[in-house]
Amino acid sequence: MGIYEELKARGLIAQVTNEEEIRDMVNAGEATFYIGFDCTADSLTAGHFMALTLMKRLQEAGNRPIALIGGGTTLIGDPSGRSDMRRMLTREDIAHNAECFRRQMERFIDFGEGRAMMLNNADWLTSLNYIDLLRDVGACFSVNNMLRAECYKQRMERGLSFLEFNYMIMQSYDFYYLYKNYGCNMQFGGDDQWSNMLGGTELIRRKLGKDAHAMTITLLTDSQGNKMGKTAGNAVWLDPNKTSPFDFYQYWRNVGDADVLKCIRMLTFLPLEEIDAMSGWEGAQLNRAKEILAYELTKLVHGKEEADRAEVGAKSFFGGSGESENVPTTELSDEDFTDGRIGILDMMIKAKLAPSRREGRTLIVQGGVLLDGEKVTDPNLSLSREDIGDGVVIKKGKKTYHKYTVK
Repeated sequence: MGIYEELKARGLIAQVTNEEEIRDMVNAGEATFYIGFDCTADSLTAGHFMALTLMKRLQEAGNRPIALIGGGTTLIGDPSGRSDMRRMLTREDIAHNAECFRRQMERFIDFGEGRAMMLNNADWLTSLNYIDLLRDVGACFSVNNMLRAECYKQRMERGLSFLEFNYMIMQSYDFYYLYKNYGCNMQFGGDDQWSNMLGGTELIRRKLGKDAHAMTITLLTDSQGNKMGKTAGNAVWLDPNKTSPFDFYQYWRNVGDADVLKCIRMLTFLPLEEIDAMSGWEGAQLNRAKEILAYELTKLVHGKEEADRAEVGAKSFFGGSGESENVPTTELSDEDFTDGRIGILDMMIKAKLAPSRREGRTLIVQGGVLLDGEKVTDPNLSLSREDIGDGVVIKKGKKTYHKYTVK
């Protein structure tokens, strides 16, 4: 089985422009392909997993990845899948986020000499003369076709800024630039990017001739969809300082029964034969499948040692032994106490169990917070150092635990 056939068997491919040519090229290890990452935050999320693992699979098969950091397109903002305009970031914010992305991508992709490349589209987009761009590239785009694109249609009623309307042209220019300057002949992206990506393929053919070998593949948005990597309204980050390895493990340990085997197939590097053998698993066996998924993905992102710790911690804590050594822990210092006490809301905010006092209060009023197994009913509850003693555990919802100790 070639790598292209494996991608299809894992359920990763949604749409392609010219399948036979794509199959032959990636199976022969002759593709130079890119995937774009707009750097809207200082960490990648679990929602980036499909792209990262795809790049790793294709590189291991001899193909060359280009991780394209959207330093330029992030200045505009992709309207795809959004009901409103993104918050505009400064160039300094974007540069910082791009560097954070690089460090995390290096766990998946080999950026060594002659291997994968990391480029930033700010290097060419921000220096473009707008009038020249309109004359040279804008003439290749039909406004009627752009308005029919799904990424724009869903925003037309609520309002689409002219700034965002330019995103398709910018993304298309990226592929054109990479094709001319780096021999990039293939682009991958999410299924919701199909219209934007076809724009790039068409631009290359319009500018360089119909024989230009520019190909487009979109990946299936899996059953988790754009919600992958989000839980209780918060992103599941790859940065351990934003989502601990234990919480990361627990997120994947708690995927739905209907999703677990699909996630294993799409996101892990377990052999297909091993995954196929799980297809008949039910009941308790599905729980074992979730543990396998959680362990494999935590190992990919945080390494084997952290995956082992998270697995042991989860089994001991949720198995009823009461051991919480590997549960995320916050150590409270004297500065956290006022007159010798600390409020439950302050504890939640410090551990990022709630983004604000208002949301923390709502969680408590709705019965979603437990302290050492007892439901918290008073948002004004406070604890002394003595109350905390050797440690207390706050449980938020059904899946999130956090331990507190005192220095």
